[in-house]
Amino acid sequence: MSGPYTIRPFAGIEELKACVTLQEETWGHGFSERIPPAMLKVAQMLGGVAAGAWSPDGSLDGFVFGVTGVRGGEVVHWSDMLAVRRGIRDSGLGTRLKSYQRDALMERGIRKMFWTFDPLQSRNAYVNFSKLGIVVREYARDMYGETDSPLHRGIGTDRFIALWLMDSERVVRRMSGAERGPGPEAGEGVSVVLGEGPTPADTRQPQPDEPRLEVDEDRVRIAIPADISAVMAASMELAVAWREATRTALVHYLGRGYEVRELLRGPRTSDYLLKRVDA
Repeated sequence: MSGPYTIRPFAGIEELKACVTLQEETWGHGFSERIPPAMLKVAQMLGGVAAGAWSPDGSLDGFVFGVTGVRGGEVVHWSDMLAVRRGIRDSGLGTRLKSYQRDALMERGIRKMFWTFDPLQSRNAYVNFSKLGIVVREYARDMYGETDSPLHRGIGTDRFIALWLMDSERVVRRMSGAERGPGPEAGEGVSVVLGEGPTPADTRQPQPDEPRLEVDEDRVRIAIPADISAVMAASMELAVAWREATRTALVHYLGRGYEVRELLRGPRTSDYLLKRVDA
């Protein structure tokens, strides 16, 4: 669990500037996509969320930012950024920030939230599915184009669009800790439409097999590397191969009416578990 943090909206220009500093520490100095103080403030005024997690010594150790607007005729929230200072990223503070954001929006009558994350980042995916209870029905290719963040180097900015139905039973149970996403056993008997292929002798990192696009079952599995950062460090060519293979499989099955329900973690690869929505 995270420590005794106080999570509250930013107040005053110095706190807003501290948020910009933390953005640069997270995504790289001079990160061109950073949100300036003026836009953080405007978002607060128009029903968005711009809040920080403050430690007892007064330092800003995390923040969450999002905007509220209309999508498909419905008032929804788009969570644009969430960051936790390096060194405490496994403390649970990120989940607390998300919980704060959810509570603030539910008080305003907003029930649906969206955000994006990289399908190849298994750690983020596990938290999003297992602890928060999201589902995914949309895949955006190169959503942000080429950015100058070192986190995005070489493999583009393909993104899942998370759908968080904040008052659903699934979300309530997972946020409360009453349940977590299933373990690897949930994938037994489910067809693998993208798995691990032969291991390259020069890297020993997992390599994607050819996607199978002909499977017509209620549930399917799609593999991603357990640690894409290690794959990128060993071979950018291999990392790009994973991007292309997962893009092909995910776009195909999401386009056929499936949604991503879980991430089943494994030692070398983890599997997304997809379910046909009308099943």
